[in-house]
Amino acid sequence: MATPAKRATIYLDPTIHKALKLKSVETSRSISDLVNSAVREALAEDAEDFAAFDERAGEALISYDEMVKRLKKDGRI
Repeated sequence: MATPAKRATIYLDPTIHKALKLKSVETSRSISDLVNSAVREALAEDAEDFAAFDERAGEALISYDEMVKRLKKDGRI
């Protein structure tokens, strides 16, 4: 059995609301479904970023100057 949806009040910029209404009609999806999908994707992206940070936590830190030197040496800048 699915968990019932929670109701929340959000305030959207009028232009964003208009775009959501148009997309809702074009895709035959509710505004709630579109917003839920967008929030879910944003949270998943954040989770990926945190995982990447955790994976690189043990790497040695280098200074900005050192990074610029390496990029120049490699011909990237």
